[in-house]
Amino acid sequence: MLRLIDLSHPLESGQPGFPGDPAISMARVHTVAGKGCNVSALSFSSHQGTHLDAPYHFFENGRTIDQMDLRLFYGPARLIDLAPGSTLPARTPLAIEHFLPHAAAFTAGARVIYRTGWNRAFGTAEFFTDFPSLTLEAAAWIAGRRIALLGMDTPTPSTEWLECHHILLGPGAEIVIVESLNGLEQLPPEFLFAGFPLNLKGGDGSPIRAVAIVGAGEAE
Repeated sequence: MLRLIDLSHPLESGQPGFPGDPAISMARVHTVAGKGCNVSALSFSSHQGTHLDAPYHFFENGRTIDQMDLRLFYGPARLIDLAPGSTLPARTPLAIEHFLPHAAAFTAGARVIYRTGWNRAFGTAEFFTDFPSLTLEAAAWIAGRRIALLGMDTPTPSTEWLECHHILLGPGAEIVIVESLNGLEQLPPEFLFAGFPLNLKGGDGSPIRAVAIVGAGEAE
């Protein structure tokens, strides 16, 4: 039997976002009592909560959300658990050595998701400041493997976010980056991943409903 596992943080008003990004607001503008239906006005960053980055996020000539192949957002994925049964300490540098034991997962076109346990800090200021951080050397190593998608339970891959995104999203790599995943401890080593963005014309990123599909034949 197939199981669907939600890997997304719910969106709600007042939820912290990446420092400097617009605040999230979800306000009711019509109600069943007043208008016969509930309607809400939504306002938030394109990188709020569980979301993905398009190359255009950091490159003026990079592909936008609506230009990306839908097959990038769905398919077999591998989990790399860097803290089985626990959480990595705050500000742990994620070096090449953390990923070398899992090198077989980093093949061309693969979808790789790594777990640090940092989703436990979601909703706090520390989530955005003290997360385990990918080193630039590790980012270059990953980019060199030409994988299609890299997911994580941290708000961004690295505290050196500008340089790291340039490595992962740049020409020759263009890796889809999925950030702020949740519940990765529930996953087996292999599963199907689905995380489709809104079809935003000219979009640099989008919140997603990330889901793992687990069960017989999921890695076919």
